[in-house]
Amino acid sequence: MADEGTVQPLTPPAEPAGSGAGTARPFPGRPAQAAPPPGDSGLYALAMIAGYFRIAADPQQMSHDLGLGERAADSADIVRAARRMGLKSSLFRRQRPKRLASVPTPAIVGLKDGTFGILAARLADGRIRLVRPVARTQSMETVESLAELWTGEIVLVTRRAGGPGLDPKTFGFRWFLPSIWRYRRPLAQILVASLFIQLFALVTPLFFQIVIDKVLVHKGMSTLIVIVIGLIVIGLFDVTLQYLRTYALSHTASRIDVELGARLFDHLLRLPLAYFETRATGQTVARVRELETIRSFLTGQGLSSAIDLVFTVVFISVLFLYSITLTLIVLCSIPVYLLVASLIRPVLRERIKERFNRGAESQQFLVETIVGVHTVKSSAIEPVLRNEWEEKLAAYVRTSFQAVALSGFGQNAIQYVNKATTALVIFFGAQAVIAGEMTVGALVAFHMIMNQLTAPIIRLSQLWQDFQQIKISVDRLGDILNVPPETRRLAPAALPPAQGAIRIINVSFRYDQVGPEILSDVSLEIPAGQVLGIVGPSGSGKSTLTKLIQRLYLPQRGQILIDGVDIGQVDTAWLRRQIGVVLQENVLFHRSIHDNIALANPGLPRSLVIAAAKLAGADEFITRLPLGYDSVIEERGSNLSAGQRQRIAIARALVTRPRILIMDEATSALDYESERIIHTNMRNIASGRTVIIIAHRLAAVRFCDSIIAISDGRIVEQGTHRELTARPDGVYAKLWRLQNESMTG
Repeated sequence: MADEGTVQPLTPPAEPAGSGAGTARPFPGRPAQAAPPPGDSGLYALAMIAGYFRIAADPQQMSHDLGLGERAADSADIVRAARRMGLKSSLFRRQRPKRLASVPTPAIVGLKDGTFGILAARLADGRIRLVRPVARTQSMETVESLAELWTGEIVLVTRRAGGPGLDPKTFGFRWFLPSIWRYRRPLAQILVASLFIQLFALVTPLFFQIVIDKVLVHKGMSTLIVIVIGLIVIGLFDVTLQYLRTYALSHTASRIDVELGARLFDHLLRLPLAYFETRATGQTVARVRELETIRSFLTGQGLSSAIDLVFTVVFISVLFLYSITLTLIVLCSIPVYLLVASLIRPVLRERIKERFNRGAESQQFLVETIVGVHTVKSSAIEPVLRNEWEEKLAAYVRTSFQAVALSGFGQNAIQYVNKATTALVIFFGAQAVIAGEMTVGALVAFHMIMNQLTAPIIRLSQLWQDFQQIKISVDRLGDILNVPPETRRLAPAALPPAQGAIRIINVSFRYDQVGPEILSDVSLEIPAGQVLGIVGPSGSGKSTLTKLIQRLYLPQRGQILIDGVDIGQVDTAWLRRQIGVVLQENVLFHRSIHDNIALANPGLPRSLVIAAAKLAGADEFITRLPLGYDSVIEERGSNLSAGQRQRIAIARALVTRPRILIMDEATSALDYESERIIHTNMRNIASGRTVIIIAHRLAAVRFCDSIIAISDGRIVEQGTHRELTARPDGVYAKLWRLQNESMTG
């Protein structure tokens, strides 16, 4: 279904022979009145190019995904949006006009009027077809005429080989390769710096050999002075290069860290709700923190040691020039290093895995305790929790000690092999000196170069033990990154704002494939603008039904339609923007009241925020605060009462003007005064939208247009309050009598 949010694909028509440069004509496909605002021109241009590649895209949805709010998308935002769609995209700034003659089409260009245009095609005579989404026109431009309109920015967009969205199916070290490869230039500079550092490392032993064999024997003071000056100069260069390499490595690692962290957080936010509901928060936080451990290994010691290891071939070649026998002794020690590491590896891996598990349990316990501190204080269970914490901490320290002790044993064993190798080199080297096959200076130089050779090998053997921990970290982080994100769009369906008609057809659902059915063959029709009440005992499936409407879960059987469109075929973000949800317990964030209400659209003007707050009955207490709407809410809203928090949550749900509003026990935590304010405003709240109210207090639903009663996952009754109370044996009537008796008794 097409609407004003739908962008037509970029399909260049044939050019008339008489088209001249700068001649503008209407762009085919959409009416002029549907032109996008200037601020949206970049995303509209991208959506048109996406259509050219047969990828459905909606500019408003892209803006939402980027979190732009009311801000216009710039060139960098366009690149981000393209990459999120699985397209390849690059940004080039300050380009010269001659670049326009060779830039591949289609491409997006920045224009001096603040909008973006599309270079749609290049003709044989060199002219370029410029499409301007804002003006809904296209014109034929020469390179010279286009350069007068152009800011120098070009955004290239192409399809990836094999199509969009080619992420590895299984998380592993290759997940890090694209980010590392993107910084190949600074890493290449680090490699060059390492080359010179290793060459300087060869110079020092050679100078020592000259001093021992030549200077001391012949008492050549002038030669000694030259060598000392050379060592000082080389030392200065060496220290400078070491610093530059460390700086470049740290800087590159920081940039990679930011990119990897952003990718991980983005994936985490796109995971289905079921992932978070089946895992403890502390466990998830512990897994996210493993990213830093992995990144630190790959771009820190692991990378520098691997670079140093590359130059071992050079050192081995130089050692062979000194003595084949001594070099073979050194080479024979390398398999011993690897043998020690391989013998320790299985046990060390188990120790590290156990340490992670104990650490994750401690993290989970700590998070639960802090979040539930009110319960802890009110129940006076501090001693119980303290003892439990000490037990968990002791278990973590014990497993950590076992892992460190085993790792230390392996490192000491490797050091012993190194010392034994040194002893053998000295023994056979001294014999060679006595036999006149080698000079004393050559033996000293050989020993120094040998240390340059064995140092990275020893570090690598020790890093092999660290690698076992990294493999555990990869496995743990894979628990997040191997989970497929929510399916954003199963078909290229772009929809207008919802009217609010909901139709549920024979829906059945269970949370677990082997668990009981929560909903069984449920069918329901909710006309647009109706206020529907849902009642029933706890666990009957009331909240589950609303989660299915939001597509937080997918039904095993049946369909849910909104305005006649299957919600399984539309973008989840579009769907959820049409639905406002107020739960029994809502999370408020540590920011101002204005920002909490305008959370879904940070650029909302204060007037709309105030209007939503008045509708929710929150403006009354907000204006009494010293800073009003700029008052900062503490973590989880601890400086507000439960009723105040709930009214802000209702305002947050209303400020986006959703066509469907779900209130899941939204008033159950309110005091009677706050509840009265909400009920008084309910007519205005429900105006122009479909409202679903789930409540245990039947007074909250008695004025609904229709009420359904759910029991054991099935709709057992439907009607108005008057109709349902007229059925004395019905579920609703029984609940109504029980509540009235409890209030009067």
